[in-house]
Formats: sequence, C-alpha cells, structure tokens
Amino acid sequence: MFIKIKDLELRKLEFNETLSPGVIDLGEDLVQTAPLQTSGQAELIRENRGAREIVEDIRLVGSFSTEVENPCARCLDPVHNAISEKFDLLYRPLGVDARADEVAISRAETEIGYYKGEGLLLEDVLKEQILLALPVKQVCRANCKGLCPQCGKNLNIESCDCVTSMPDPRWSALEEIRKKLER
Repeated sequence: MFIKIKDLELRKLEFNETLSPGVIDLGEDLVQTAPLQTSGQAELIRENRGAREIVEDIRLVGSFSTEVENPCARCLDPVHNAISEKFDLLYRPLGVDARADEVAISRAETEIGYYKGEGLLLEDVLKEQILLALPVKQVCRANCKGLCPQCGKNLNIESCDCVTSMPDPRWSALEEIRKKLER
C-alpha cells in the first residue's frame, strides 16, 4: 500500500491490511509463516520552519502481528516467533535535514525516518518493524549445543568423535619444551 502525500493533504488515511507470506521480502534467513495483519492510520504533519519553509512529515500510528521462522544461531534448526508490536513513527522528506557540516543530533532526531518522492510504502515500514522486533541472534533453546565445528553434526541430536579441544598456538613453544624434557 502506497501512502501518498496528496491523499494525506485531504484527510487522515486509515489502513487495515492483511499481507500473505512472501509479499514482503524479509531476506534469505527469515520466513513469514502466517499472514501479516496490520492496522492503523497515517496523517500529514506540517512543520513550519520559517516564513516560507514547511516540511510535510508523515506520521504512522498502528500495530502489526505475524509469525516468522529464522534459523537458530547455534544449530540452524528453525525457531518460530510470534510477533505483535505497536508503532508510532515519523517520516520526513529525504534531504530536508541535510546540513553542510557534520553536527550532533538529538535523541529525538534518531527516531525520524525518511521517505523519498511522493510518499511512503507501508510494506517497507512493516519490514523494518518486523526486523527490529526480532533479537539479533536467537537460539532454539537455552542449552542448545550447536554444530560441531569440525564435522558439522548437530550436537543436540548426535554426538561426534571429533577432537573438541583445540590447542592454543600461543603455548606451542612451551609444548615443544615439555616434549623435549619428557625424552
């Protein structure tokens, strides 16, 4: 759904959408397993920055819920996530805040997104919100043993006979001395 500035100039825009799995590209590791339900409203906020400069911001307030699967960070088994979040976002035209020199920004300014052109694609906003709702690394369970670094077997399912202790190369000189003393 494309949210146009021209439509928002007339009135607030209510949305209530259901997006099937696969409509939003979440990347190669994340799979949407249930429909994405979203509802809310978009409105135009005019910010007066002086006599002749008016900035047209888009404010999106709403919520979404869906289910996604991603691989465990240790063993690569699928991890199921039910996500339900609310959002209150502000989008400003790209380049309107551009300054010639580097400047410090306030914490409030870090919460502003930017749109380009005549409006904003709701699917892009939802993709960003889904990705932000998930942990950076997720494991299938707290005691997940992961994969063997040598043979690649899933250690939660089966054990392997690989040597697990890797000698520290920093101690190799002392190891050689020990071997000479044992002779």
